Amino acid sequence: MAQFLQFHPQNPQARLIQIAVKLLAGGGVMAVPTDSSYALVCHLDDKAAINNMRRIRGVDERHHLTLLCRDLSDLSSYAKVDNRQFRLLKSATPGPFTFILEATKEVPRRVSHPQRKTIGLRVPDHPTLQALLQAHGRPLLATTLIPPGEAWPLNDAEDIREKYQKVLCAVLDAGACRLEPTTVVDLTPMDLGGEPILVRKGRGEVKLLNL
Repeated sequence: MAQFLQFHPQNPQARLIQIAVKLLAGGGVMAVPTDSSYALVCHLDDKAAINNMRRIRGVDERHHLTLLCRDLSDLSSYAKVDNRQFRLLKSATPGPFTFILEATKEVPRRVSHPQRKTIGLRVPDHPTLQALLQAHGRPLLATTLIPPGEAWPLNDAEDIREKYQKVLCAVLDAGACRLEPTTVVDLTPMDLGGEPILVRKGRGEVKLLNL
């Protein structure tokens, strides 16, 4: 049964953050608020939790999962980034963008795209999620909480608890999120001198990226 942890929207309680960290360490999948919509998250190195998260979300290994990072120093440890890509990343982080990049060896093979060897990465701008990432000490694996067969993500913690209370370890409630998912941008064409590709228009303003 999912625990329901209610956070102050601007000053998340450290005691509740520590509870969430322990639940993740125990192999749980939880729903967390972000600066776009709610997302599912789990520990990066927990195979069973990753498989469970994919099952809840209704996606297979070809669906790009995302690493939620505290800052760009985290991001550069898990993705191969050149100077041109880094300048673009710096202009739009933290914020509601997901960037597809070539994964480094720090990313377990089971979570990167099986053919492209890429991974989604982003630095969220949300107090509760940032506090969780800081306390956890490393990135979390995530996917937007869009129910299978539906087009829009969930954004209300009470609705999420009612729908997923038997399969999640916790729901972190810091108030309703936006309904829009992140803007997704593929930066891998830049590896060969090309331009970024807009994969999905979401909440992030593409003008920040000069696309």
